[in-house]
Amino acid sequence: MRLRALLENDALGLRLLGGEDELDRSVRGVMTTDLKDPSRYLSGGELVLTGLAWLREPADADPFVRILTSAGVAALAAGEAELGDIPDDLVQACSRHRLPLFAVNESVAFATITEHVVRQVSGERAGDLAAVVDRHRRLMTSGPAGGGPEAVLDLLGSDLDLRAWVLSPTGRQVAGAGQPLEPALAAALAGEHLAATRTGRRGPHRLVVQGTAYSLFPIRNTARTAGPAPRDVRETVLSDWLLAVEADAGDWPAARLDLLQGVTQLIAVERDRRDAARTVRRRLAQEVLELVQTGAAPAEIAARLRVAAPVLLPGLGAAPHWQVVVARVEWDQDGGQSPVEAGPVTQALLEEVLVDPATAGADSSDRIAVAHTGEEAVALVPLAAGPLPDSEDDAPKTALGLHADALLAAVRAPLSAGLGDDGRLTLGVSAAVHSAEGLRGALEEARHARRVAAARPGRVCAAGHHELASHVLLLPFVPDDVRRAFTARLLDPLRDYDRRHRAELIPTLEAFLDCDGSWTRCATRLHLHVNTLRYRVGRIEQLTGRDLSRLEDKLDFFLALRMS
Repeated sequence: MRLRALLENDALGLRLLGGEDELDRSVRGVMTTDLKDPSRYLSGGELVLTGLAWLREPADADPFVRILTSAGVAALAAGEAELGDIPDDLVQACSRHRLPLFAVNESVAFATITEHVVRQVSGERAGDLAAVVDRHRRLMTSGPAGGGPEAVLDLLGSDLDLRAWVLSPTGRQVAGAGQPLEPALAAALAGEHLAATRTGRRGPHRLVVQGTAYSLFPIRNTARTAGPAPRDVRETVLSDWLLAVEADAGDWPAARLDLLQGVTQLIAVERDRRDAARTVRRRLAQEVLELVQTGAAPAEIAARLRVAAPVLLPGLGAAPHWQVVVARVEWDQDGGQSPVEAGPVTQALLEEVLVDPATAGADSSDRIAVAHTGEEAVALVPLAAGPLPDSEDDAPKTALGLHADALLAAVRAPLSAGLGDDGRLTLGVSAAVHSAEGLRGALEEARHARRVAAARPGRVCAAGHHELASHVLLLPFVPDDVRRAFTARLLDPLRDYDRRHRAELIPTLEAFLDCDGSWTRCATRLHLHVNTLRYRVGRIEQLTGRDLSRLEDKLDFFLALRMS
């Protein structure tokens, strides 16, 4: 049944307080609760009834509504018997999260509403129940253990005449039955899904492209949803798959929507299984990264690489070359918001970005090992053995490996939609190296390239090792007197000022550049008010005659600090 039908029955004593645009949502059940966190008892589609006993202070409203929204409930109905008028904090929280809110007149018992909803939902499902149960049984039999997502999508086509595809957040086709989607269309669908998810709209998301209707269903990670609900949609938006169906689900009966939800759950289980298979590659990458960062002996790193090579490139005779890719997803933090944990999402996103967008299938990232440390993800990418571009033998000098310019070209549009107005993805790519001795330099090179990308405008930016050739790679060859003169001209005024005033301008400059010019992150790192940070940066610019909003001046300061 639809939410709108509840308002049409005067006997239920419901008054709409917000969510007029969401009244076409389907109600597939009802639950009464006064728990602060009822997520373990929710499966999606419920009308939640509450007497507000959990509401002890205004700050309780937003977490409760966020939990309901993450669980996919249809609406919230709050009784007026306990507190009288519904508190404004709850009304505003529901408005922010686009959750329809009803007030229940104190003369109406929750049991009356529950009985009405159960009777209506059961009646509407009765006619198709046998068919739904049969389809679910067939889907479970032919699901992940019997052919993967393709088998499930084939059944959708044969039973319901629905064409459907599983897409990654970048728009790459993971699975599909029949004709594949055009890459541009797949990217557009993924972008629409990410944009809708960022605004809090509840799936399925519906749109029309060139006269054809599509409905987009989120595929949530079942391992993640078994635990606490994500605190923030930004923790998951860039890593979840979606199911695109060539149909308008707006007028579907609840039974068909239930069936599609079951399909997404089956695909989510398969996605979890394949993610678990990545554990070995991720662990190998983490071990190599730790060895490189702690300055382990090249022989020890080389031994670990010999273990990794057969896993990533089975059957390879010669030792491969390696490239390092560093990525970082960062979110602006509004006042009072908790920090967003970006490391695991960046790891999953980098695994996806490194797959050729023209390659279909969920296992196409089997040759990519990605670790993450803090907010940064680091990929160790093996390349088939061959001459390096700068090798001195007589072999052809062909371009080898990944190129920063091409990596993000096909995924920039959908990812920008998911990042919205408050997120950024920056990525740096090293040159190819052929031995363990080169990995530490490759890691530093990729990190420097990512910082160059972070200094550019735009939500999705990348830079490659070739963009560092004019400065970072040449630093060891700069004469000592030139290095001293360069650093003295930029840093001595700041050092003198620090000695006289204990102003800590040099540490402030280092932190500001390390935070890629982000005022909020730098102020948080230094435990300063943003206005204090702005004063210090202004003093740095005044003493040196430079402008830290310009990329050229940022790079000069970066090089001066590196050479000092």
